[in-house]
Amino acid sequence: MDLPRLFQFDPPPDLQPDLAQWYACELGQDVLRAEEALLADILPELFGYHAVQLGQVVKHNLLTASRIRHRTVVGAAPTVTGLSPLVALPEQLPFATGSIDLVLIHHGVDTAVSTHALLREASRVLIPGGHILVVGFNPWSLWGLWRLLRFPWSRVPWLRRFVSPQRLADWMRLLDFEVVGLESAFFVPPLQSAIVRRRFAWLEHLGPRYWSQGGASYVLLARKHESCLTPIRNRIFTPQRALAPILGEPHAGFEIDRQP
Repeated sequence: MDLPRLFQFDPPPDLQPDLAQWYACELGQDVLRAEEALLADILPELFGYHAVQLGQVVKHNLLTASRIRHRTVVGAAPTVTGLSPLVALPEQLPFATGSIDLVLIHHGVDTAVSTHALLREASRVLIPGGHILVVGFNPWSLWGLWRLLRFPWSRVPWLRRFVSPQRLADWMRLLDFEVVGLESAFFVPPLQSAIVRRRFAWLEHLGPRYWSQGGASYVLLARKHESCLTPIRNRIFTPQRALAPILGEPHAGFEIDRQP
């Protein structure tokens, strides 16, 4: 029996293909190069054994600058040169708890159905002291202002929601993370014409100096706190050990009669 339309729930759309198509255009490629340059300054300072890249927005190895040897990309159909592919949902990672040293989330916050579930899962697989790198679109920028002045607001790259880096930092603290740093990239307005964008090239020189967190894309780095609690070990009760101090040793000169 078919359910009434009121009780039918459509699955949320997958927004990554639309964003991937936008990144294929000239403007998207410029933003991607700016993001990769920012990651190249951060990744060499992070060490460990296992690194994971979440998201299929771009078919690029965003962990190229990382010194971590074992690097994996997770997605529905991951095909990225230089990364081991693993088919899985970002909200359901097939990794043991506390087994990953670095998690890179590339615009997963902008496209995820549940941002909190994505961040909780990334927190679960990270080791104490591990790092998480989140790349997202910055609403507090010229791009965010451009979005407010144009309709519809849901057009790419602003697909579902905008999460400010300040709000994201609050969420990370609730997950017991320490926000290490926040940087942004690409200060040129979102103009389709490359010729017009070149006229605003001077913003790329002044933006990092006077408005370092006002770029179109931000990169937030957070470190998972190390647990300082000592695990409690259950003691196994043994009657022999418990009775030994009570019975003690036979007194000198006293012989136990072993005859029945």
